[in-house]
Amino acid sequence: MNNIKVKDALVPIGALIIIMIFGLAIFPSLQEGNSQISLEIIFLAAAVVGTLNLVRLGYSWASIQDAMVKKLHQALPAIMILFSIGIVVGSWVLSGTIPFLIYHGINLINPSYIYAVAFVVPSIFSLFTGTSWGSAGTIGVVIMAIAIAIGANPVMVAGAVVGGAYFGDKMSPLSDTTNIAALAAGVPLMEHIRSMMNTTVPSYLIAFCIYLSVGFYQPIANTAVDLDAVQATQAAFSSLFAFDHPILIIFICCPILIVLIGSIIKAPTVPTLIVSVIVASLVGLFGQGFSLDIVASTLKNGFNAESFLNISQKLSDQTVINNTIRILNRGGLYSMAEPVIITMSVFVFVGTLDKINALPIVVNHAFGWVKNRSLAIISALFSTAATNALTSNQFATSFVVAEAFKPKFDELKIPRKVLSRTLEDAGTMIENILPWTTTGVYMFSVLGVSAAEYWKYQYLTQINLVIAVILAITGLGCFYNETRKNNTKIADKASIN
Repeated sequence: MNNIKVKDALVPIGALIIIMIFGLAIFPSLQEGNSQISLEIIFLAAAVVGTLNLVRLGYSWASIQDAMVKKLHQALPAIMILFSIGIVVGSWVLSGTIPFLIYHGINLINPSYIYAVAFVVPSIFSLFTGTSWGSAGTIGVVIMAIAIAIGANPVMVAGAVVGGAYFGDKMSPLSDTTNIAALAAGVPLMEHIRSMMNTTVPSYLIAFCIYLSVGFYQPIANTAVDLDAVQATQAAFSSLFAFDHPILIIFICCPILIVLIGSIIKAPTVPTLIVSVIVASLVGLFGQGFSLDIVASTLKNGFNAESFLNISQKLSDQTVINNTIRILNRGGLYSMAEPVIITMSVFVFVGTLDKINALPIVVNHAFGWVKNRSLAIISALFSTAATNALTSNQFATSFVVAEAFKPKFDELKIPRKVLSRTLEDAGTMIENILPWTTTGVYMFSVLGVSAAEYWKYQYLTQINLVIAVILAITGLGCFYNETRKNNTKIADKASIN
């Protein structure tokens, strides 16, 4: 059973591709409602095919189940973070943290700059904390709420938030994916980051210019007409929450400061989030005056403004009523049920791949013929994107692709830091625009916009991929001259000896 053939490895991968095309593209076109087959069903169906393939190859159910459990065990930290984020968001609304930031953010942010701000602010937050999920789940939620309040395009704002969050995550020395990519390729961390600057910094600047231009050439419709509606939304927040006392404001800001400080000092993510939830719940209980049953209900089901106040009695404009409820009614443990189920389904399927090392076998077979530097880099880009799309795990992607391509890069004298950069250009950057990955699911759960919608406005990833291919073809920023210099130094030392 150790001698797995390429055709055996292709069975589950091919099944997933076929089922995904049918479920996401063909099936909706056959239905009047244009509804897609859910991702949970798609990956569970692929897992069934993968399991039958393993049984055909002679594996016992016990060993197959062990492989699935092993992958689910690896997914547990992500699942715990998902559940934690659910109660974090609910508790932050309850404490007045998110409403406070929205209230003042509406005053501070010029609507013409909303898309640029949505891009830059999360990038700064992620750069200092190393967490894209934390940025999107905290400051990203606030920016989305502000966007709704001022009438901005929420889909474009979501694309900007995700792009900004992943720029900071990719370039931060505190980021786990950045460290893993450097480790997998065998490259010093700072060399890896400097290498990524060749593709990522130009992409960031171009994306920023696009977001800035859109804000001016497609101005927010509500900037003048709905000023009263914006003020009414702020008035609704003031009637629901108390954030006018200086001492209370300090406590209101504590939950987000706890997460920020915890990220900077590299404290464990889940305990940090739980501490933030506890503090936010206490602020909601004693500072905002919510009852204990409302606190408990919010942590479980999310914040529900209608459960304790009839907003419609306070506001006359139905649009303002809907926007206020849409902004405030979020979070809760059960809000993450669907993302968690999708995540588990994906990793059950990946377990059937790992049992026979399907991905390394296919990658090595598909690209073993490459003898050209440009083709090697482009092949690594493609393999990284495909592996990430199939595994929904950038850690696994980095190690699988790095192990497959390190000998090839060494053979062609391509510096390893180009390989490490490639792992992130097509891995870290692409996973956030795929709706079935854990990141795509997470972003939908916190921002309320699916990756299937916001991907076209996530300019950073699109531009980054184009620049990565251009550099691969031209050889610019690929450090080939460093390889020649190193070889010259080695030759000089050999001649001296």
